[in-house]
Amino acid sequence: MISSKDAGRAAGCVANTFQQVTSSPMQVSVALNKGNATTGVIRSAGRFSATCLAQDVPMELIGTFGFHCSDDLDKFAACEHAFDAAGLPYVAEHACAHYSARVVQEVDLGTHVLFVGEVEEAEKLASCEPMTYAYYHQVKGGKTPPKASSFLPDAADAPLPADAPAEAAAEPGRPKVAWRCTVCGHMVYEDELPDDFACPVCGVGKDMFERVEL
Repeated sequence: MISSKDAGRAAGCVANTFQQVTSSPMQVSVALNKGNATTGVIRSAGRFSATCLAQDVPMELIGTFGFHCSDDLDKFAACEHAFDAAGLPYVAEHACAHYSARVVQEVDLGTHVLFVGEVEEAEKLASCEPMTYAYYHQVKGGKTPPKASSFLPDAADAPLPADAPAEAAAEPGRPKVAWRCTVCGHMVYEDELPDDFACPVCGVGKDMFERVEL
């Protein structure tokens, strides 16, 4: 989870890759879409914070930061958060570690910007397993937002989560179904969805869900 704050606003978004690039000085990098509000705030502030999420992070939190715009929503109102020494907010729940970095280089990548930052703060927040990009897709059943650096328009849908309830196919003679959000990949294990249903992760309506037989 990447975040920043300038004089006028705080912003944050989900990034699929955050990595160390040098050890002396300690530098990290992250690539963000130019259209993200967070990108503009980082450029203005000249610094960013990063939270390494745990495997148990709820999809609702990922949905808040990954499928909504900071210009339209106060994302930090939906979660526990803290502030680094420079006053930047960062997600402080379901988190393994936190880093704060000062931008020392910006590389134009066409649709994206690569920010390279020198780490000024680093803190272990909890003893937990970090959520990898593979875990997000294969276990949590998540989808890739269109602005992500790894987004492929023609990619196959993510497989069903490994924790899909076994009882869904237990009743003989009656096919059980689930509903998958075509925007964020959130699964709902119900026979039918009400007409006024909204995805708890990204907020789209029933018409954006597809039927999946289990």
